[in-house]
Amino acid sequence: MNLQPHGPEPGTAPMVAWQLPARRAPLTIGLVNNMPDAALAATELQWRALLTAAAGEGGFRLRLFSLPEVPRGEAGLAYVARHHEPAERLWDTELDALVVTGMEPGPRSLTEEPYWAAFARLIDWAEAHTRSALWSCLAAHAAVLHLDGIERQRLGSKRSGVFDCERIAHHPAWRGLPAHWQVPHSRLNTLPELPLRRCGYHILARLSLGEVDTFIRPGRSLFVFLQGHPEYDGGALLREYRRDVKRYLTGVSGRYPDIPQGLLNAAGTLAAESFRDRALGHCDPALLAEFPFPAELTAVDGAWQPASRQLATCWLGWLAERSGQDIAAWSGLVW
Repeated sequence: MNLQPHGPEPGTAPMVAWQLPARRAPLTIGLVNNMPDAALAATELQWRALLTAAAGEGGFRLRLFSLPEVPRGEAGLAYVARHHEPAERLWDTELDALVVTGMEPGPRSLTEEPYWAAFARLIDWAEAHTRSALWSCLAAHAAVLHLDGIERQRLGSKRSGVFDCERIAHHPAWRGLPAHWQVPHSRLNTLPELPLRRCGYHILARLSLGEVDTFIRPGRSLFVFLQGHPEYDGGALLREYRRDVKRYLTGVSGRYPDIPQGLLNAAGTLAAESFRDRALGHCDPALLAEFPFPAELTAVDGAWQPASRQLATCWLGWLAERSGQDIAAWSGLVW
């Protein structure tokens, strides 16, 4: 994968990659984790690992929150009580930035979900009280719906796998990003590009298959939207695929999941196809014990992680450069 910085646009000065400046205090970043119970801990480990690798010696402080309106079982509630700060404390907290994860997709409209009112409040709060907020996957879909009424569109099948991505625009916060990289995606819906552009969003990167990957909304707070999952570790997509297979074998889902694209090598693909054929011929939850996917069957184990670290370093560097400024003293970005 080419990780060299993308050349400057004609007639512009070269864009130098970010270096985190020396600081008197580390950045304080809030992580609002809305993932389902089974993925709570793994999601926090992934984001902490990505930000730690990106920050280097610059350092940061991560504070954990979640929305109590997100439905949880007993184990999830116990985990949140042990590891997260009370949600009401967030509203009086000073943060440099916020990362908001997606949540379990449901069949209903987002505005009918039990967490919708709380999530809308979070979006408004982040715009007024952070320098930047990063919205991941379904959180990105919910944010643009609240901000500009842009509806997500249901895909014909789940977008799962590792996809090629191309940077199509420059922005001061992302100088030094490569021209091309790879990124994991795992979602049932997508956002159409044209309505985003009409509402003033700036598309930073697009998948090779034509869908939006990363985009930005300028304003009082720099909102960054990710349809993909740069934070994923090498085994995340395989674990998700196994969970989807389990849903089929236990009757929760009536459709066998597609094999993640671009993830498995030839032997892994053959094993996945063989297991799928067995499951379709005899749907039995006991088959899950024979799920045949050790990590060595992947073709691109963690290949996206260097570019993910660069993206995160750019974001942290942009934040650190502005950390001494009062949020109220600036209300927009120069593009």
